[in-house]
Amino acid sequence: MNLYAESRGGALVVSVNEERLDAAIAIRFKERMREVTTQPGGRVVLDMSQVEFLDSSGLGAVVAVMKSLAPDRRLELAALTPNVERVFRLTRMDSVFAMHENVEAALRAGLRHVG
Repeated sequence: MNLYAESRGGALVVSVNEERLDAAIAIRFKERMREVTTQPGGRVVLDMSQVEFLDSSGLGAVVAVMKSLAPDRRLELAALTPNVERVFRLTRMDSVFAMHENVEAALRAGLRHVG
């Protein structure tokens, strides 16, 4: 499971460097997210620009990560590819997650909420 995390603009940005987030890697995704989010901070922005396919197991893993961070931290999604965004909209998870066009937009949105 290839994840890369860095602190940027007051948020922890986690990039998912995988083409698929599916049943084959959902458990490893949750474990790695648990590891990388031990860093202190408020917001976690999940950069999903490399993810071309997301199934129900992958969606469940993202939801599980969101729940594990709550209530102290918020998980936001950035740079969803069209297929992945469609899954979030069809399941109405777009009303649960803050979704941003890209990481920069997510960071700008966070700055607006700080003041």
